[in-house]
Amino acid sequence: MRLRSLLFVPGDRPERFEKAMASGADAIILDLEDSVVSAAKGRAREFIAEFLSRRTPNCAIFVRVNPLDTDDLEKDLSIFGSGLPDALVLPKAEGAAFVRALSVRVSEQAGVSIPILPIATETPAAIFQLGSYAQVGSEICGLTWGAEDLPAAIGATAAREADGGYTEPYRMVRSLALFAAHAAGVPAIETVYPDIRDIAGLVAYARRGRRDGFTGMLAVHPAQVEVINRAFTPSAEEILRAERIIGAFAANPEAGTIQVDGRMLDRPHLKLAMAIVQSSTDS
Repeated sequence: MRLRSLLFVPGDRPERFEKAMASGADAIILDLEDSVVSAAKGRAREFIAEFLSRRTPNCAIFVRVNPLDTDDLEKDLSIFGSGLPDALVLPKAEGAAFVRALSVRVSEQAGVSIPILPIATETPAAIFQLGSYAQVGSEICGLTWGAEDLPAAIGATAAREADGGYTEPYRMVRSLALFAAHAAGVPAIETVYPDIRDIAGLVAYARRGRRDGFTGMLAVHPAQVEVINRAFTPSAEEILRAERIIGAFAANPEAGTIQVDGRMLDRPHLKLAMAIVQSSTDS
């Protein structure tokens, strides 16, 4: 499952579902949590259930359910009798134990297992469980983080500087989430860029995410999707260089170090080159 762009859509706005599917996003996330007020959650479940029953294979469909410790979660899971999403997004996740608990409840309710995408940094306790996701790598389809709920949970006034960059605590959280995803062997998904009008800022943010090792990103508006897809898709020049590196190592199988374009490269560079070529062919 290719996950460059994952577009949030409020579950109580069914008129937006098809538009989101046509946005070019690799996955849409039909939301039952934060973007839907309590009074509208029942209607949102009905809309999502109906949509899942007649889904088309344009892109992957995820559903963000409510947190594990809420009464709403059981109601959320009850909608899957009419159709199953490709994955569930679990907010307020606190490590492998939360993933296992949701997996059990999904199996009991739906009779099948559904991959889970945890939002892994929304509570203080969650930070200390990031390493545990390696225990459930086969049950999760990625790992993402957030910088909205956590500041509120600890009484911080902001997670970002005036220039849009993260403050020190949230730079640390972002890095830990990135490494936790790679330790679990799953895609690392960058969090949202909330200013939908600042396309230049989004371009820089998405490029920085790919540079640092994220493989995809959450989106909050269809206008962000094309930018994100472009940022997380290797350019023709990158692919060509990666192929040259792979070819050079193939021609010198006993060499630990080779020279390409005047630079000395070793086996980690080969691994990166292979990942770039693979990502260019994924669908």
